[in-house]
Amino acid sequence: MSIQTQNQESETSKISEIFKKYSAYFQASPLVIVLFIFAVVPVAIILMYSVFIFDGFVTRPGFTFTSYIDFFSEWSSLLNLWHTARIFIITWVITLVLGFIISYFLVFDLISFRVKVFFFLLTVVPFWTSGVVRMTSWIPFLGSKGILNSFLINIGIVDEPVQFFLFSEFAVIVSYIHMFTLFMVAPLFNVMARINPNLIEAAKDQGASGFQILRFIIIPMSKPGIIIGTIFIVALVATDFTAIRILSGAQSGSLANSVSVAFFNGFYPIAAAQSVILLALLLLFVGGLMRVVDIRKQM
Repeated sequence: MSIQTQNQESETSKISEIFKKYSAYFQASPLVIVLFIFAVVPVAIILMYSVFIFDGFVTRPGFTFTSYIDFFSEWSSLLNLWHTARIFIITWVITLVLGFIISYFLVFDLISFRVKVFFFLLTVVPFWTSGVVRMTSWIPFLGSKGILNSFLINIGIVDEPVQFFLFSEFAVIVSYIHMFTLFMVAPLFNVMARINPNLIEAAKDQGASGFQILRFIIIPMSKPGIIIGTIFIVALVATDFTAIRILSGAQSGSLANSVSVAFFNGFYPIAAAQSVILLALLLLFVGGLMRVVDIRKQM
């Protein structure tokens, strides 16, 4: 009986040792499986379709780089890429300035923590509605008979409605700024809130001006938030096509919109190749940002 008990105990100890040795793998396996199914497999399918043969009507299995060659040889594709980059740069600059000002106000100008949280939550209120609703809400504001044009005419700045306010690249950028500024505010607010107030007080005691404190303390210590916000903005702008369709009036294009048009028209290899190019550019851009600031060490 004792021998049997000893054998059971030894087997139990072996099993426990195995679990201890491979516990990290067991804990990570559900996440790995989910990432494999929902990230690796879709990307693999897109890569596979991007090299399929497409004769203009039918997609056939095969191996060709024609879709990639066509992308870089067609002026319209490069123009869509340029439009995407230009819209991102303008949106990023404005959201960065607005996000920095809002975050600075929340962290350094408000004393009460509850008041800070209250005002920060106010920035989340627009996200209680659908993105399409927030996007289309600009149509009555920017239209020919909208609020903005009516105001400009009433005060005498213009004699007739300004046409480029709506159904233009301007409308798309305004919509992006409205929808995406929060994604710059959140990481900047998080990083600025961690800045030790004693550093600022010490700098003031040493005679540093407000600009010097901003330049040498706040901005350098806010770099991780800037990088994270930039990653959010580039990912959101580069992959959105609804604003282009609704607000640009065919006056502007984007790579994401080109992908969606190709996909819905059944041009799957073309859509897949453009998706791969867009993903590769995003990964290169994000990788470059990660080399500027090691977020893992800073956060």
